[in-house]
Amino acid sequence: MDLGIFYTRLGVIILVVALGFFLGKKRILNNKVNLVFVNLLLSVLMPASLFSAFPAEFDQNTFFYFLRGFTSGVIVLTSVIIISKLVFTPRVIKGEFRYSAQFAFIFNNATFLGYPLISSTFGADGMMAYLGFIIVFNLALFSYGVWLFERKVNLKLFFRTITNPNILAVIIGALIFIFSLPAPEFITASIGSIAGATTPLALICVGFMLSQADLKKVFKKRKLFITAALQLTLGPLATYLVLTAFGFTGIERTVCVILQALPTATSLALFAKKYGSDDREASELVAISTLISVITLPIVVALIF
Repeated sequence: MDLGIFYTRLGVIILVVALGFFLGKKRILNNKVNLVFVNLLLSVLMPASLFSAFPAEFDQNTFFYFLRGFTSGVIVLTSVIIISKLVFTPRVIKGEFRYSAQFAFIFNNATFLGYPLISSTFGADGMMAYLGFIIVFNLALFSYGVWLFERKVNLKLFFRTITNPNILAVIIGALIFIFSLPAPEFITASIGSIAGATTPLALICVGFMLSQADLKKVFKKRKLFITAALQLTLGPLATYLVLTAFGFTGIERTVCVILQALPTATSLALFAKKYGSDDREASELVAISTLISVITLPIVVALIF
């Protein structure tokens, strides 16, 4: 990977996030509009992006990267779930916040930040590894991630997980790719056009969420910094070590390490609000993690290359 391209893409991402921050501070965007944007992204734009990322015709080498990404995802998500339970114990972080801390450690911003960064930097092979990883990520997010807040398992959760639009989009896209199924050009062109709005809108939403955090109060909360620091350092380090131990040394390892070095998922705040947890602290944790990642992400990239 050309580091110059990576830092150029990272700079573009930072500028668009800054635009979202500005729009939030000037109240051009508000919480209601942002919630509409987030729902649109999760239910329409991101699925369109994931679907359109698959090549039209099957290629064995490309499919290899998809499978390696999927396998890497299983290994990485299993590892970070175990580590989160060992690190964020009641003795380390008291109260219900430890579940939010575990969520933050496990689930990074692989969707809103990961997609534009990987797609614009790593080309087709990197995107196929990402697509394999994102299946496992979404399955874990909408099952174990929800469990961290509800702490119960039921059939409703199971069906909600397997029918998530992002999971369905990758599965359908993979089937069309594997079997080289013909699709009408006007349909694929339409989906591709819709997908084009994903990156800028996702980054604007991230910037808006940052604009809503009371940074003066946030900087006084030690547990937020501890959680964010562990997520941004221990997460990618553990990913690198465990994948290397399993024999993964190619682009799929690089993609997974960079994804784990991203700030915690914005869905933390959404899940906390939906399931009755402290959404303010969750939003503050997302903000702190995002701000610190501006420093830690380039360091992680420099170390692995």
